[in-house]
Amino acid sequence: MSSGHAGYAHATTSFFGRDRARQGGPEAWTIWILATIFVVWLFAIQTGYGIVSPDIQKDADLTLSQISSAASVYTVAFAIVQFFSGSLLDRYGTRPLMAIAVALVTAGAFLFAGTTSFATLVAAQIVLAVGASFGFVGAGYIGGKWFDAAKYGLMFGLVQMFASLGSAVGQPVISALLKQMSWSQLLAGFGTFGVLLTVAFVLLVRNPVSTPEQAAAEAAAHHGNVLGEIVRDLRTCLTNRQVLLAAAFAGASFGTMLAVGVLWGPRVQEARGATAGFAAVLSALAWLGLAFGAPLVNVVSDRWRSRKWPAVVGMLLQALAVALFIYGPSNGTGASMVVMLAVGVFAGTHMLGFTIAGESVPPALIGSASAIVNGTCFIVGGVLQAVPGWALDSAPDLDDYRKVLWLMPAVLVLGALAALALREASDDAAA
Repeated sequence: MSSGHAGYAHATTSFFGRDRARQGGPEAWTIWILATIFVVWLFAIQTGYGIVSPDIQKDADLTLSQISSAASVYTVAFAIVQFFSGSLLDRYGTRPLMAIAVALVTAGAFLFAGTTSFATLVAAQIVLAVGASFGFVGAGYIGGKWFDAAKYGLMFGLVQMFASLGSAVGQPVISALLKQMSWSQLLAGFGTFGVLLTVAFVLLVRNPVSTPEQAAAEAAAHHGNVLGEIVRDLRTCLTNRQVLLAAAFAGASFGTMLAVGVLWGPRVQEARGATAGFAAVLSALAWLGLAFGAPLVNVVSDRWRSRKWPAVVGMLLQALAVALFIYGPSNGTGASMVVMLAVGVFAGTHMLGFTIAGESVPPALIGSASAIVNGTCFIVGGVLQAVPGWALDSAPDLDDYRKVLWLMPAVLVLGALAALALREASDDAAA
């Protein structure tokens, strides 16, 4: 079976015309913006789960353990499919995969809106996860293929910045909208927007034009049956020491951020005495911090001329911020705001994982390497959402949370050790 790149290499016709279907051109920016909107939208659905989950728990007669397990099902399903999505993007590009992905998230949003039982909730989470697995990696892939390779880390950081800003704005907005409508109506609104976005992807998203040299390199990299290619590419990336270490520290960083921002942040803040609305604002501050930290970490890395040390320092500072979030004083509105903002800023460290992985493999494997990093992020996030939930009763107080959430700063310290084992580019050159 062919790899499918023949069409990719000769896709010279586009909505914008042949002369504009090139790197850095108008079509490149249009497609990147659409992909970023997709990520912002699906992040709003993901992070909104922490806001709507108490209402879903009540209306569907679920337990806290079931709510946290459903969140974990999403992240684990996402991570599993993620490994395949990156390789598929490497082979077939963004058309038609991204349009299919948007359609799946749309279907998942409507299923989510119709939740009446644990089984329905789990089904919705799985459909959402399959579509969402192409979102962030797809946007990063577009940045790597439609723009200069030197901008890969920065473009990826900008995607995370906008996604985090969307989450920061989205959480308090969702909290406010829930006072005007039911959670089911709100999620149906997300689904309706997804229908429009799917149409836009079908009409506008194309693959970039490849030069003859690029087409030849892609054909050489991808040959044989698809499943065999995916296994081979994953094996190549998974045997790359830098990719594994990048995935480990990025997974610890973003996995913790996901657990705090989606589920445990609002719950812990409410246990401290915050209202549901203010707890949503505090979680939004964490996502706002990530919006600044995601592009900033690559700027700092370039300025320091190091990938390793910004990762190590960032991980340790994130561990300190998360420990303060869990074990800090129970009162102090201003202190809580600063701590939550810091949790997000230092979680931006995970973006270096994508940069390091992308720099450690051939261009034809960028999607696969990015998928491994992103998949690991969500596996760790799933564990950090599910495991504490299993140890908590139906009405935990702050002390109960403190007894189980020590797992998060511990994971971050392990991530810092993984970052410490990274090799610098100068080390490789010397070797």
